[in-house]
Amino acid sequence: MAMLTSLVALSIDAVLPALPAIGGDLGVVRDNDNQLVISLLFLGFAVGQMIYGPLSDSTGRKPAAYVGLGLFIGGSVLSMMAWSFRAVLLGRFLQGVGVAGPRTITLALVRDQYAGREMARVMSFVMAIFILVPVVAPTIGQTIMLLAGWRAIFGAYLAMALVTTVWFVWRQPETLPPARRMPLSAERLARAVLEVFRSRIAVGYTVAAGLVFGSFLGYLNSAQQILQVQYGLGSRFPLYFAILAIAIGGSSLSNARLVMRYGMQSLASRSLLAIAAVSSVFLMVAWALGGHPPLWALMGYLVLVFFGVGVLFGNLNALAMEPLGHVAGTGAAVVGSLSTLISLVLGTAIGQSYNQTILPLVAGFAVLSAGAALLVRRTGRFREEPG
Repeated sequence: MAMLTSLVALSIDAVLPALPAIGGDLGVVRDNDNQLVISLLFLGFAVGQMIYGPLSDSTGRKPAAYVGLGLFIGGSVLSMMAWSFRAVLLGRFLQGVGVAGPRTITLALVRDQYAGREMARVMSFVMAIFILVPVVAPTIGQTIMLLAGWRAIFGAYLAMALVTTVWFVWRQPETLPPARRMPLSAERLARAVLEVFRSRIAVGYTVAAGLVFGSFLGYLNSAQQILQVQYGLGSRFPLYFAILAIAIGGSSLSNARLVMRYGMQSLASRSLLAIAAVSSVFLMVAWALGGHPPLWALMGYLVLVFFGVGVLFGNLNALAMEPLGHVAGTGAAVVGSLSTLISLVLGTAIGQSYNQTILPLVAGFAVLSAGAALLVRRTGRFREEPG
């Protein structure tokens, strides 16, 4: 389960140090266009999430996972053998559609077999590995690139997917017996989608999540250009990326204790307001310094922001899912897909606005977190209303 889940983070982060090399070898003219290698993965991931929940309910968990792993393997081969930048982007889209399968099905597989404390124990192990991967992935990618070139990174994706598939076939039993399977029905899917969109609570928190993760995707798109090029970190880029990943991982782990004390709504509101306030102040500082504040100041700002983002990752999705218990499987797919699509549009816009300063990124965090804070506050009123 940990390896299935880790394919997502590894697919995003390990390729970051290789973006300039990919663009240079395949004739990309605008440096910002290299960011599409990240964006197309997220596009495929958004599309894929709508497929696997209903598919696994109908065919069983393992066949649906095989479809996803097969598409991921195909996308890895295409990207590794790519003759043009468009071919890389097509491969990344296929990787995204594919990796959505293991990511979506993992929770269902665990839930089918465990409950209560046993489920918490298994998921704690899975999440520990998932949080560790973004810390080490850029270092892995940079090492592979230095030793064997950027195409070898996609070869590493291929190798990991093949090992995971063999392990999955050998060790993982099917957890959904035929008696519990439901027919694959477009009508049933449409009804569940309508249920989500009829809920002001689900839609409100889903859009808020999309706004927050849009600013974070803007960071992922432009992190390599900002840290490695603008600040001249070069081969030290993975180290600084790891520090920020640890901030997110640490806050995600802390959230389990914080949420019991303050509640999801209060934590989400406070985190968003804090991110908006810190970003607004830092935006003025960065503007005064020509969009290039000292590295220590940028890192301090991002650590604070990412601690807040780590708190929001779980809480906003949980709040969006709260009224959807009767359509949980498809509801989770709709919430995940819609929030990812919103974040994709916004994050791509932030990344493509990169102008050799950090101003577009900081402005994105300030504006989008403020908008999300207003939306969470308004949606919280619906949540508190009786009935």
